[in-house]
Amino acid sequence: MEHAVHESNTSNEDLQEIMKNRDTRWYRGHLGKLNLICFLCIITSMNNGYDGSMMNGLQSLDTWKGYFGTPTGSTLGIFNAIQSIGGIVGLPFAPFLNDRFGRRWTMFIGAAIQIVGVALQTGAQSVGMFIGCRFLIGFGLAFSCLAAPTLLTELAFPTHRGPITSLYNSTWYLGSIVAAWTTYGTFRINNTWGWRIPSLLQGLPSALQLLLIFFVPESPRWLVDHGRDEQAIKVITKHHCGGNSDDPLVAFEYNEIREALRLEKAANKSSTYLSLFRGSGNLKRMRVIIAIAFFSQWSGNGIVSYYLNLALNGIGIRSAGQQTLINGILQVWNLGTAYLGALLVDKLGRRPLWLISVGGMLASYTFWTICNGIYAKSATHLDADGNPIGANQAAGHGVLAAIFLYYAAYNLAMSPLLVSYTVEILPFRIRSKGLMVMQMSVNASLVFNQYVNPIALDALQWKLYIIYTCWLAFEFVYLWFTVVETKGKDGPLPLEEIAALFDGKEMTDQMKAATRAQTNGPQITTAISPDFDEKALHSKDIPVHQEVQTLAHERSY
Repeated sequence: MEHAVHESNTSNEDLQEIMKNRDTRWYRGHLGKLNLICFLCIITSMNNGYDGSMMNGLQSLDTWKGYFGTPTGSTLGIFNAIQSIGGIVGLPFAPFLNDRFGRRWTMFIGAAIQIVGVALQTGAQSVGMFIGCRFLIGFGLAFSCLAAPTLLTELAFPTHRGPITSLYNSTWYLGSIVAAWTTYGTFRINNTWGWRIPSLLQGLPSALQLLLIFFVPESPRWLVDHGRDEQAIKVITKHHCGGNSDDPLVAFEYNEIREALRLEKAANKSSTYLSLFRGSGNLKRMRVIIAIAFFSQWSGNGIVSYYLNLALNGIGIRSAGQQTLINGILQVWNLGTAYLGALLVDKLGRRPLWLISVGGMLASYTFWTICNGIYAKSATHLDADGNPIGANQAAGHGVLAAIFLYYAAYNLAMSPLLVSYTVEILPFRIRSKGLMVMQMSVNASLVFNQYVNPIALDALQWKLYIIYTCWLAFEFVYLWFTVVETKGKDGPLPLEEIAALFDGKEMTDQMKAATRAQTNGPQITTAISPDFDEKALHSKDIPVHQEVQTLAHERSY
């Protein structure tokens, strides 16, 4: 296996020249409005995070345990794993909807299914009903979680794309915070509303998306691919250039999108799942994408994400109040460190963040394992209530500190880059399918985690951490040899140029040369006529795969 590229050699001088002396602060004017729109896509990730933290909290609630008979072992595993199983069932259908009907409609369908699932889960009357509703939520979430990040990365402003797309998966923890503090507040309610209220609030992000999704513009890349070029230019003009149709950024982005799609279609006549594994470029992509999907769940985080109560029981922290409080504080810590990682992607680069993250997890997990082993050996005698007598409290506190240190390292890369790195290295024509494979891999690893971890913890106890420590060492070596840096030498690269990095310098140079020629040449003008809106509404554009010369002769704007 060859050594991965340390630093991208791709220059972004064309984009940098266009951006010179431009106010690109994220909160100003039309860019502030665009980022607010992007946030509606970002909150999709909240539902994933909400679920993990909610199930953690519910396992500490006496009302939930009493109502469902205190599930343990394989039964507890299926309670947690069923939402991921629903995701696995839904994911194969999501790319078709995403590519055929657009990103917005796919998000709408996913949100609607989740709303139904949440309503039924809140009113669940039996174990079977609760499990079935969680399956339905996972099924709907599969559509939302595929459409939202693709729309986000294709809609974001070029120099904001890296951080804002990285905020998507980091916002998993915003859902965790809401769930953790909700269950902390409701554990005092001595009836079924103690767990029904957290179940009900799981539908809040989906409800917002259902109401507001059609205020979000469609992906300009999807529009160009479907022959709706005028509408794509309208989106770029309004949301990236503040309505200024003479802005050279309009022509630059449109031409680069169109040229990248033309080259993709010339290189790959079809966009089947087999296309993901054809050619050296796609093989390089998929060996990273599938690996980071499994690494994101098999790095030991599954123990804390879904079974924090079992981990805390192992160091003598057993009360519901203490466990839900620690869970709430941990989620706030996680959100802060994950957002820090997201904001560093264009400063430090993707590759350094991956390696620092895994190296930090390895060090903290080693410390965690040692402290847990010391505590376990000292806590062999229990009182009448099952609490350890004469346990090494310092070692127990060391485990708690190690959990927080571990998550600080995890969140530098695993949270922000899992989705953003995947969508940016995939070309448009296989982006939905490649993201589906990544999410399918995540769900498969989650099912394994959620079903196996409680059984393994019961059987191996703290020795399970030794296995994860060895696995983290393997992850570091693997990523050292496979992760390619996608940060440009002088700043962020356009999305199309990042995807081309994996196909070799020749492909990148060809696309840039064609884009530059079209932007500066006679075929395309940067001016858009005053009747642009009417033309966009009634446009019958030629699909991008046809010749540029034909397009130039038959269209003017």
